[in-house]
Amino acid sequence: MITIRPFKGLRPRKDLADKVAAKPYDVLNSAEAKAEAADNPYSFLRVSKPEINFDTPVDQYADEVYAKGKEVFDGFVKEGILVQDETPCLYIYAQTMDGRTQTGLVAGSSIDDYFEDRIKKHELTLVAKENDRIRHMKTKMAQPGMVFLTYKPVEEIDAIIEHYCAHHQTENDYVDSQNVRHQLWKIDNENITRKLVELFSEKVPASYIADGHHRSAGAAKVGRQLREENPNHTGNESYNFFLSCLFPSNQLQIQDYNRLVKDLNGLTETELLDKIKTHFEVEAKGANIYKPTQLHEFSMYLNGVWYKLTAHDDTYNPNDPIGVLDVTILSKFVLDEVLGIKDQRTDKRIDFVGGIRGLGELQKRVDSGEMAIAFALYPVSLDQLIAIADSGNIMPPKSTWFEPKLKSGLVINLLK
Repeated sequence: MITIRPFKGLRPRKDLADKVAAKPYDVLNSAEAKAEAADNPYSFLRVSKPEINFDTPVDQYADEVYAKGKEVFDGFVKEGILVQDETPCLYIYAQTMDGRTQTGLVAGSSIDDYFEDRIKKHELTLVAKENDRIRHMKTKMAQPGMVFLTYKPVEEIDAIIEHYCAHHQTENDYVDSQNVRHQLWKIDNENITRKLVELFSEKVPASYIADGHHRSAGAAKVGRQLREENPNHTGNESYNFFLSCLFPSNQLQIQDYNRLVKDLNGLTETELLDKIKTHFEVEAKGANIYKPTQLHEFSMYLNGVWYKLTAHDDTYNPNDPIGVLDVTILSKFVLDEVLGIKDQRTDKRIDFVGGIRGLGELQKRVDSGEMAIAFALYPVSLDQLIAIADSGNIMPPKSTWFEPKLKSGLVINLLK
């Protein structure tokens, strides 16, 4: 069973929450973040992507950048932009997008659960990105970005959270520029927090990382480092837990995560189509965008035409949790076998586009000549993600895209 605990959250002043809370660090590049924060001195991007505070371009991994992030963060605290709650709390975070609401519990999740695989992973991490998160957290002695966790729903937990939201005022309630509503409640009632902690320890055998593999890995390793550096370590210190938001899996929806490739690997268009037909039924659909409608169906955009690709039955094993994934089928029989892309994590010929941007983004980038071909996939299901994590397997890279994203800076966990 998993361990969660309340903590003294550091949060934006109520009148500034919508200005402080920002998109996660990893969904914007430096130029996009700089533009987004340009007219907002309170934006948490100034803390999470501190390279945007410099007038001229700078290496985001330079020592001065990490130092600048700490300087801005400390300034937000000193100026009262961020204020810490006086008692340990749990928080309820609800997001509503396109009429669908997902409601999670913000809590500290145990780094021991992470290391002992009660917090389950489905993606590999990159050492460079882990080290970047470690430096950010250790420099600030804070965890500013929530890890997005999910768990199999428990009726008693749902009932407590639903009742609390119905009978208490929100701390924050605003709609962002993407038309997503964000609501936050603070649970400072010790009886309720104790009951929720007990229910998770009794009813939830595992949680699953939906989004935030690098954040969770970095936070867990920072916690382990601080343990080793503390001769008076007791196990109750805040660094033993990392900032997380836990959502029941039946409230979440995974979006498609699509691929773009820069060239045809030396093939003509006819040769490419012939090779693809070895493992797929190929049907030209014309110039209008075509979106996959079911598992094992793909769409491809090439030279102004959308195609429907339907995988042959012999391309997957329904009893293999990895082999049955559409991202595996595409990777093996098209990206690798036809286009020569062996490692999607390192090959610079491939790029990835989250479904939130729509298939029009794929078409635009191919039509511009930047990319030669695009592939759209049917989304992975939550059941597939959980089955893979439970089996100890790892998904191919860039398999899942969750939306809406959790805001950074809305609740922060201090490590000291």
